[in-house]
Amino acid sequence: MSTPPGKLPIDFVFDSTWLDKLASKHHETYVNAAPFPHIVIDNFLPDEVLNNVLMEFPSHEQIDWIKFDTPLEKKLASKVETQIGPYTRFLLYQFNSATFINFLEALTGIHGLIPDPHFWGGGLHQIQPGGLLKIHADFNFHPVLKINRRINLLLYLNKEWDENYGGELQLWDRNMSKCEVKLLPIFNRCVIFNTTDFSFHGHPDPVSCPTGETRKSLALYYYSNGRPVEEISEKHTTLWRLRPGEVLNRNIKATLKKFVPPIVFELRRRVFPKGKV
Repeated sequence: MSTPPGKLPIDFVFDSTWLDKLASKHHETYVNAAPFPHIVIDNFLPDEVLNNVLMEFPSHEQIDWIKFDTPLEKKLASKVETQIGPYTRFLLYQFNSATFINFLEALTGIHGLIPDPHFWGGGLHQIQPGGLLKIHADFNFHPVLKINRRINLLLYLNKEWDENYGGELQLWDRNMSKCEVKLLPIFNRCVIFNTTDFSFHGHPDPVSCPTGETRKSLALYYYSNGRPVEEISEKHTTLWRLRPGEVLNRNIKATLKKFVPPIVFELRRRVFPKGKV
């Protein structure tokens, strides 16, 4: 997965004029979106760009994937640049460029955004049949750079994804009373949204795509040095939430205790009826 010296893998770079127009067009929709600020942009990149990314996207056997296998998340992830193909690496660098950061700031209204060269928690994501990601709010602090997580960007790579396969990205309201948005992870669909303690999202039902197919995406996260006072909370890892009526069985309860800060789990125990949330 290397490119000869002096040769770029692709001649695509983000055009600032196009991005300026896109940000202006979608800013109001973004900041006023429910259940939290977000935007969905289909056909985000030229197809040939993502075709090259898809062509070199590694299977579950090709590289040393980070494997998550708990009742709350079953997925594969890779953030190691040397395991990522040249077209994909070049595109990821474009997403971390000043040109793209300027677009994100204009789109979201959040200034002083900082990209993550380490792709911590991001990079390549792959969900095999039976995989899932329960509803959650993301970790809020970068453990290496010591800055606040503010924006998520997800770019899907799944051609001919049938809705019967599931895997929809769900956006839930602040009280976890209802899912307000469901989005199929279709090819070249870009989803951008604010990251706070209450931006609950995930794809909580097992993916049922055929054997040999997977739910593929690129994930990039953006940070700032500080955040608004009303969003400040203790540093935390992923905050998991169960949907109304989901049973808190022993396996899920044990996993929640392991990964959720004790004060959050204790609050959940006090507020919700035993066994359900």
